Amino acid sequence: MPNLLITNIKELIQARPKAPARVSGKEMQQLPTLKDAFLLVENNKIEAFGNMTDCPKRADQIIDASGRMVFPSWCDSHTHLVFAASRESEFVDRINGLSYAEIAEKGGGILNSARRLREMPETALLESAQRRLEEVIQFGTGAIEIKSGYGLSVEGELKMLRVIRKLKEQNNLPIKATFLGAHALPIAYRQNREGYLQLILQDMLPQIADEGLADYIDAFCERGFFSVAETARIIEAGAKYGLKAKIHTNQFNSMGGIEASVAGGAISVDHLEVVNEAEIECLLGSQTMPTLLPSAPFFLNDHYPPARQMIDAGLPVALATDFNPGSTPSGRMSFVLSLACINMKMRPEEAIQAATLNGANAMELDRQLGSITPGKLANFFITKPMPSIAYLPYAFGSDLVDRVFIGGMEV
Repeated sequence: MPNLLITNIKELIQARPKAPARVSGKEMQQLPTLKDAFLLVENNKIEAFGNMTDCPKRADQIIDASGRMVFPSWCDSHTHLVFAASRESEFVDRINGLSYAEIAEKGGGILNSARRLREMPETALLESAQRRLEEVIQFGTGAIEIKSGYGLSVEGELKMLRVIRKLKEQNNLPIKATFLGAHALPIAYRQNREGYLQLILQDMLPQIADEGLADYIDAFCERGFFSVAETARIIEAGAKYGLKAKIHTNQFNSMGGIEASVAGGAISVDHLEVVNEAEIECLLGSQTMPTLLPSAPFFLNDHYPPARQMIDAGLPVALATDFNPGSTPSGRMSFVLSLACINMKMRPEEAIQAATLNGANAMELDRQLGSITPGKLANFFITKPMPSIAYLPYAFGSDLVDRVFIGGMEV
């Protein structure tokens, strides 16, 4: 593979000779950068970086990045990228005054997506997901987690996870698959919660594990969906099959989901629009990554996670898109950073750390991605000319990603 040299980089972002697995608290403000820099890529990995005064003289391909910055790719650790159809009619319902819960109660929401997914052939589902994946790559995403959860049946969940496996096979970026059978109760099981749990634990999970279709297991721990006790059972069952947990919790209510997730060794707890001091203390004593999804409360016109309180307490946070057809129909990570700064009072440096290194950690990819570090995968993007780091979240309406590289190859 020919080597690649990027020269005259105005500022190289997240440039670390050695990178920690994650950054927490006040450390999130300390974003290492290098001005007037070069970046050398060999054999799909970062080989070296440094000041232009030490730049290599030759390379197979040279790109002059004068006036431009280079960022490590975004690491989007929470998405629902595979779905059958958009749900703009529910968008109109919310404008007309219906709540998320009221839409779900009348068969909308997750159940609407499940119905549409059952009707769509697997080939068509794959084609639509591939288009979305290509779109988010152009937005600067270089690693992504994708959940099932719109199947809500053995056949439907297997269909989704097989589509995610095919996405892994036909794309060059790291993709993590999460089994989210416990996303909502299907209509047929409304009066038989235990029956659906048994379907997840006794039918879905063994087949998924046997085919190696998932990296993680998830549950929507929330009132009206799955209880703390049910979530704990799902976490425990997943662990028996080698699937660590990444749990939806505290989107609307604080009810013990964080504590159950930490006790079960969850890799991350995601949403966290509602968090109390005891839950922050619980997270401080754990390796579980708090993952915030500000596009969801933006779209639902809800309150935002208390990111400032969490970071000031010493926690790490990751940022992700929650790309899905119901509550976040967008996979643009740069807009997530803007929302984090505008509505959660995160500093630009903190938001970049959360969307790169901490996002990689939330997918157990921090040894491969999340920073410009020798030996890591050469997944990065070159910006359009811009005056400062803060300009990226500031100019929320502009697409500032100019050229995208995955494994050192331009996409």
